Amino acid sequence: MKASTFVYPWDVNGDPEAPARIAGLGVAQVTLAAAYHSTRALTPRHPRHRIVTAEHAAVLYPADDRWAGRELRPYAAGGWAPGDAFGEAAGALTEAGLEVHTWVVLAHNSRLGAEHPDTSVVNAYGDRYPWAPCIAQPATRAYLTDLAAEAAVRPGARGTELESLGWYGLQHLHAHDKTGGVGLGDAGQYLMALCFCPSCREGYGRHGLDADELAATVRTALEPVWQGAPSDGGWAGIEKLLGETLAHATRAYRDDTARTLQEQAVAAVRAAAPDGFQVLLHADPVSYHVGANPGVDPAHILTVADGVVVPCAGGTGTLTPFARQQREGAVVAANFTVVSGMGGSPATLAADAAGARELGATELRLYHAGLASDDDLETVRSALAGL
Repeated sequence: MKASTFVYPWDVNGDPEAPARIAGLGVAQVTLAAAYHSTRALTPRHPRHRIVTAEHAAVLYPADDRWAGRELRPYAAGGWAPGDAFGEAAGALTEAGLEVHTWVVLAHNSRLGAEHPDTSVVNAYGDRYPWAPCIAQPATRAYLTDLAAEAAVRPGARGTELESLGWYGLQHLHAHDKTGGVGLGDAGQYLMALCFCPSCREGYGRHGLDADELAATVRTALEPVWQGAPSDGGWAGIEKLLGETLAHATRAYRDDTARTLQEQAVAAVRAAAPDGFQVLLHADPVSYHVGANPGVDPAHILTVADGVVVPCAGGTGTLTPFARQQREGAVVAANFTVVSGMGGSPATLAADAAGARELGATELRLYHAGLASDDDLETVRSALAGL
């Protein structure tokens, strides 16, 4: 069962022992960040630093001239990933015998929203989400599609994994986040993710909805949630809050918007890539879910991409809908967190991997070799040796 681990360029560059250490885990592949959001990351073994602060979303390589004269364009990294940080790390990892795939974060960019606020998702109350570019806007879609092609197809890469290629919502894991005081549940999160920017207002109109009336209905539906009433889970809870007709109309609009963007971005990557280049999407099997693993229709996405990377930190049930639609050669990669301090369970990796394989997983993804402790990495090494 092929395994890949996620890695940042700063985990490798400046640490001559890192490539061999990662290869020694027993993975065949690394998924190396080429375009990434802002973060503060631990580097527990690096000889020069212990903390890396990536101040904003950035590309970790020199962008090319396709962006000349364009208002929306990727930002260069600062001192945390200077020059062609991706290329330097990729070269070292390849020399260690590892297959390198790019890790590309797309519709998650706080700096873009801060500098171009009109690009952001706007909720029913008029609040903007600067970390969440609205994927319905034509200029934003063009930016994301071109970024996917450029960041995915880096020299030496054999494939890519596209994260956040879909709707983003309220969830952000923002620094000092204070949004957990009210339990929104699936239904509340969906309503708070509905966008009311000009492009989405027009889109609702195409689906027979009046945007002002929809926004007012959303605000009314959420009032009991703010007062503390429990929100029913799943799609039934959304229908209960919003009403069946409105719920289905908004979902149809949002599903179509995400689906067409995913098709366009994958096509752009393939047009730029050499033959045999693998394109995977980080994905959730419930199409109305939002975030880093945006919701998709499993039957559709497996006809568009070469496969999916599926979050399994909360259990492996998310694999089943993809396995049911799996075509020959498609990848269904089970993504497990193996950092104990971040809620991962490296001690159960062997059992988790076996269970995932029984449910149809073909590969493993391990989050994250650069963030894990020495003990966690040793446990991972032992688990992979037994698979």
